[in-house]
Amino acid sequence: MPGLRVASRGWQPSLGAVPQGADRCLFRVWAPRADRVEVHLLGDRERRVVLEPEPRGYHAALAEEVKLGTLYRYRLAGAAGAPEDEELPDPASRSQPQGVHGPSEVVAVEVPLSPAFLGRPLEELVFYELHVGTFTPAGTFAAAVDHLDDLVDLGVTAVELMPVAQFPGQRNWGYDGAFPFAPHNTYGGPAGLRSLASACHERGLALILDVVYNHFGPEGSRVADYGPYFTDVYHTPWGRAINLDGPDSDEVRRYFIENALHWVAEYGIDGLRLDALHALIDRSALPFLRELADAVHGYARATGRHIHLIAESDANDAALLAPPDRGGMGLDAHWNDDLHHALHAVLTGERDGYYESFGGMEHLATALADGYVYGGRWSAYRRRRHGSSPAAIPARRLLAYSQNHDQVGNRPLGGRLSSLVPFEALKLAAAAVILSPYLPLLFMGEEYGETAPFLYFIDHGDPALVEAVRRGRREEFSDFPGFTPDQPMPDPQDPVTFDSCRLHRELLREPSHRALREFYRELLALRRTDPALAHLSKETQTVETVPGETLVLRRRAAAAKAGSAATDRPAPSSRYEVALVLHFGRAPAEVELPLPPGRWRTAFDSADDLWAGPGSALPPVVESDGTVHLSLGALSAALLVPLEERV
Repeated sequence: MPGLRVASRGWQPSLGAVPQGADRCLFRVWAPRADRVEVHLLGDRERRVVLEPEPRGYHAALAEEVKLGTLYRYRLAGAAGAPEDEELPDPASRSQPQGVHGPSEVVAVEVPLSPAFLGRPLEELVFYELHVGTFTPAGTFAAAVDHLDDLVDLGVTAVELMPVAQFPGQRNWGYDGAFPFAPHNTYGGPAGLRSLASACHERGLALILDVVYNHFGPEGSRVADYGPYFTDVYHTPWGRAINLDGPDSDEVRRYFIENALHWVAEYGIDGLRLDALHALIDRSALPFLRELADAVHGYARATGRHIHLIAESDANDAALLAPPDRGGMGLDAHWNDDLHHALHAVLTGERDGYYESFGGMEHLATALADGYVYGGRWSAYRRRRHGSSPAAIPARRLLAYSQNHDQVGNRPLGGRLSSLVPFEALKLAAAAVILSPYLPLLFMGEEYGETAPFLYFIDHGDPALVEAVRRGRREEFSDFPGFTPDQPMPDPQDPVTFDSCRLHRELLREPSHRALREFYRELLALRRTDPALAHLSKETQTVETVPGETLVLRRRAAAAKAGSAATDRPAPSSRYEVALVLHFGRAPAEVELPLPPGRWRTAFDSADDLWAGPGSALPPVVESDGTVHLSLGALSAALLVPLEERV
């Protein structure tokens, strides 16, 4: 099999059905367990073509008179476990128009040779995570395009899609994908995703895609009939682990690396969020993740694009982001659950499950100052030390959020933060996340206080599997606070459950929801334009706790560099700093805050009636002699900026 071409603009996919022009198509599949492989071409020119064996268990053939839109299946002869009269879809299918049990489809492979949009640097990213099916009433890629201008106006720079790889039925979070190369048919398939990517790029938005390389969905995937994609040596919460270090694992790795390149090359995807990396078990000397990063970053360098690999892992392992020459995997950024957990526990008072290890103001201060709370310290929840030091991780490589699909959806009733805390706390959470030195991620609808839940939903065809999911969800929440075994729980299979999760944008007609959205917009504008807030660094900030459940983040601008190019931002010295005051008390408080001497302006107070608050007690200008006395509203955030730069 030819090697992957990752170092030139002429990316050539090697797996699946790849049109060659003039109604010719190259079919290639890895089927080491088969003695003979045929592709059954359906339609007006129905016929079977025998694929020729290639080294390492591949089979390939160049077929004539194969038009775009041709449906096909493979027949494996001599493959253990695969009946010889059964025909299977392509493991690398680029389109499944009839769902996971239907035939695969030949579609165009389009690679922009000179894209006008080259992505965005990591430090510019403001993520907006959305689920295509519930983001709009239509639940399609095309319908999502209609809301992109609103996201640009809000201050978002990157749209992050929950997984879109073909899953069973019409409703799913996306983590039950059976065909990793095929955009889901009811979302709009390949053409719809390409149109969404183009629409994002026209507006300067990066498009990030959540991909799942740690398991295949329980319905529709037939990769095990083709070859040893799984290993019995390790197990994960989803069953057998992906074979990344056993016999034939080189070809399994190639499959997933080609998948990553497929998304970034053929669709112009600007980054991949890699799901649950703690479930990728790989003890090889050359880890799969390092190979993946080398391939994707090599393609990015060759094309001059910004393409980011973003880790999701609960291991708090700084090695994921460390460069390979220091023993790391070379990934670009990491979802930081510790900051979420610390913020959520303080806001809600929850202490069950993993929140057992959080809840103190010191935990939140550590998360805001360092990134991880558990960077090698003992965790009560895990009953052991957890994580490694985040000291070497720059702030711009950690994502911060108060909500995401996991933290909302993995609750019995899918409750958003808006259902758990008072309105004022939503603004406080937004300020803590957006004005931290980390990369902010918003979950669809949070910017206006969406009230619809985000529940777990499926559309499986196997009744036994449906019942297993129902039972599993109930068992998962058996220890959840306030949940009892006889408590009614939304049925994941019921379409009503799915429909209840659609966004209610009509809420924006109500003053409080509209004010919250404008507050988010103001925070993102400040983050973008203020030189201290725009400088993403842990080293140029201090985080202090103040008696009365209050934190103060003092963030400083970067030192001006000689000969640096002019920008549209002011260029103050490194003495320029701002103070973000976060008060988590449920009652107003009088506090003494450390603040450098000088005159300070109140840039905003979340308690202001401008933001539908109870009213601000802060003066427009405050004088500090080293400390300052402030009257803070309950659950409020305020930003103080200097009236003039101190020298």
